[in-house]
Amino acid sequence: MPILNPLIPELTRDFLRYSRHALDPIFSPRTVALIGATEREGSVGRTILWNLLSSPFGGTIFPVNPKRPNVLGIKAYPDIASIPDPVDLAIIVTPARTVPGIISECIAAGVPGAIIISAGFKEIGPEGAALEKEILEKAQAGNMRIIGPNCLGVMSPVTGLNATFAASMANQGNIGFISQSGALCTAVLDWSYSENVGFSHFVSIGSMLDVNWGDLIYYLGEDEHTAAIVIYMETVGDAQSFIAAAREVALTKPIIVIKAGRTAAAAKAAASHTGSLAGSDDVLDAAFNRCGVLRVDRISEMFDIAEVLAKQPRPRGKRLSIVTNAGGPGVLATDALVSGGGQLAPLGDETMARLNQILPSAWSHNNPIDVLGDADPARYADTLDILADDANSDGLLVILTPQAMTDPTETAAELARRVQARGSDKPVLASWMGGDMIQAGERLLNQANIPTYAYPDTASRVFNYMWRYSDNLRALYETPILSTNPSKYERYRFQAESLLEEARQAGRTILTEYESKQILSYYGIPTVETRIATTPKETVDAAEAIGYPVVLKLHSHTITHKSDVGGVRLNLKDAVAVEFAFIEMQKRVSEKFSPADFLGVTVQPMLDLDEGYELIIGSSQDAQFGPVILFGTGGIMVEVYKDSALALPPLNTTLARRMMERTKIYQALKGVRGRDAVDLVELEKLMARFSQLVVEQPWIKEIDINPLLASAERLIALDARVLLHDPDTDPAQLPRPAIRPYPVEYVSSWRNPVTGVDLVFRPIRPEDEPLMVEFHRSLSDETVRMRYDQPMELKMRVAHERLAQVCFADFHRQFVLVAERDLDGQHPEIVAVARLSKIPGTDDATFGILVRDECQGTGLGTALLTRLLEIGKKEGVGEVTATFRSDNAAMERISRKLGFTVSEGARPDLLVATRSLA
Repeated sequence: MPILNPLIPELTRDFLRYSRHALDPIFSPRTVALIGATEREGSVGRTILWNLLSSPFGGTIFPVNPKRPNVLGIKAYPDIASIPDPVDLAIIVTPARTVPGIISECIAAGVPGAIIISAGFKEIGPEGAALEKEILEKAQAGNMRIIGPNCLGVMSPVTGLNATFAASMANQGNIGFISQSGALCTAVLDWSYSENVGFSHFVSIGSMLDVNWGDLIYYLGEDEHTAAIVIYMETVGDAQSFIAAAREVALTKPIIVIKAGRTAAAAKAAASHTGSLAGSDDVLDAAFNRCGVLRVDRISEMFDIAEVLAKQPRPRGKRLSIVTNAGGPGVLATDALVSGGGQLAPLGDETMARLNQILPSAWSHNNPIDVLGDADPARYADTLDILADDANSDGLLVILTPQAMTDPTETAAELARRVQARGSDKPVLASWMGGDMIQAGERLLNQANIPTYAYPDTASRVFNYMWRYSDNLRALYETPILSTNPSKYERYRFQAESLLEEARQAGRTILTEYESKQILSYYGIPTVETRIATTPKETVDAAEAIGYPVVLKLHSHTITHKSDVGGVRLNLKDAVAVEFAFIEMQKRVSEKFSPADFLGVTVQPMLDLDEGYELIIGSSQDAQFGPVILFGTGGIMVEVYKDSALALPPLNTTLARRMMERTKIYQALKGVRGRDAVDLVELEKLMARFSQLVVEQPWIKEIDINPLLASAERLIALDARVLLHDPDTDPAQLPRPAIRPYPVEYVSSWRNPVTGVDLVFRPIRPEDEPLMVEFHRSLSDETVRMRYDQPMELKMRVAHERLAQVCFADFHRQFVLVAERDLDGQHPEIVAVARLSKIPGTDDATFGILVRDECQGTGLGTALLTRLLEIGKKEGVGEVTATFRSDNAAMERISRKLGFTVSEGARPDLLVATRSLA
């Protein structure tokens, strides 16, 4: 039976890395041209040249200066075209106005990478922004990648490259550091020497004309010398690129960010510094949560966290066990832990009994575990062993104060021996307090990869960051519940679009409440019965049809906040009250605005708000991230309580729950004081459908459901408001979600000509993980071997962490298509999977395809791959490559059939298929 399975892109990446990454010319150049090199003391051009010479990187340096025959004794050239060898990297330090012309010369000379050190671009205003635009257009046309402008430059201690004007070279280590501030780079560099912090790469990114956060995160994510990525950020730039890269890389390497601009004044200063627009800080937190990035508040914390995540396992939860030989430090550690959201681990009965056996009777009998001032190394280590076995504990903190009966060095040595001997799936942190007496012990702990901190509260704050980071990553891994088939509401989506288009054609930017509720109902969001009435008699008739008591609300194309004009009348119990309310409302609106602003009223049943909770669900636009979803406590006091959480759409049920958990009202929704719990699963699904509405209807500028009445019996929208973008807005300029929504446009059907079975080809969903487990169970050992080039146990293939990554395609860099069949209409099955993965920094991609055994040889693999290539072309992919075994004759045949060129691979038993989609 033919096997139609090339190797997966993840396993072929090593083979593909024989071709250089698009940023390699910048980080690992073989030849460097310094344009603006000079001998003038104190100049940037001289400093960079001296740094290049002083820190050998294994390449050749070409100074460029039209006025000198040599610079610092090295032959100089008048321009880039005069250099006899191909140049990998051009470093430009000339005035801003000269840079566009220099970039043109570099492109003509075939230079693939540049660092623009010069300032004077968008940070100075429109004139500088125009220069940047001109440079970017030239670079994109010439396939050149650029870091800067207005930056310190780039260091790669691993290769020895120092292309900066910093005073000295960074120490070598495993932290990739990226900063938008060149001045902060120099400060961090100086601080790193005393703290013995080392770097794999040290990058001043400047104003991000071309190379952005996403490019560098992808690059460092693939770099074998980088264990953690640390970022100082002032503005996000390309939000979609940042989120896509961070979400992918954060699964394997921690990304720690300190983001300036939490306050309005700081945000204004950051925007002025970079010339970029700053968005809401709360939205930025939501974005970081979404992609697994850990945000910290202090520069020192960035490196503390990077160190501890590299040395210690991540905690499973927020419960910390504290061991101390003094009460005060334990209290300080507890305060910092609890105030940061962490918890003291409760001591179970078994743990308590074991501790009673080894500790003096005067021990604290609680957490923090005070082992008393005379604790010797064995007492400390035995206590730690017991706590490491306690299932109630997620992490361990050991505090030592240098008392007369204490031996800090021997205690550290014994702890290090125990931890290394037994291993641990929990993080172990230490705070050895004091001066000279404890330094030897600190060194022993650090050598054993146990991070030490001068103060216990610092250690607690680090633990809080650790469990938050774990919590973020867990959210990425969780498998959501399928809220609805994305195509289920496709017909209604078009009805919603038609309603919005009708309003736009009329020049309106406000929908009526009735229209707003129609939009919600199209997406399966229950709304209270609502009838429009234009006269007193129609209003009374509607009220009697609905049943008293009723609510009257203003019906208007121009007035959105109805309460401000007396446009809401509650609990009307008879016809007289209804008629009077209509006449009074009409009069007030006509007097305050005009008769044309009163179109009538809507009539609705008066529901008992005490039966449940008033919630608000809404969406508005952020300057950097586009549409943002809000959830929280609703009603007329929404702006007073300010109990809400934000998230970026699209949401699935897991993301919706995580968002709701960050509000105070969520605890009440689970049931309190005799009230039954709200159907939280259904509320999660409603939130997912609401986010689908937001991402599918880009003409909506703002939308609110306030209140959404949530009770044990039902979820129902009582009021809704929709604002539209200006009708004259260019559709191409409408804000787009920072996270690409599910691409329903790539759903298609196919009938297998051999079996006659109808299948659906569609992009994969996070909810597909259970189907993917069954898919892998169906594969033969031979199919697996062809796919992975080696045997791979089922346990490994269906591991939750692995399949979560497969199913959570971001559609920014990866497209995963599944072929789904449903033979009885009730049990869908995935029978084939194909993946197209863009190579970071390029327009090229790799592909892989895996077909269920019983479906091989039926044409399914060819059809699915054909569809995948069609999508790749629409998405702007240039060249597509796959690596597969040379004995995979079926894959070779299909590749040739679809126009691929097949050649020998990096190994004799491998073949490489290549095809251009341009």
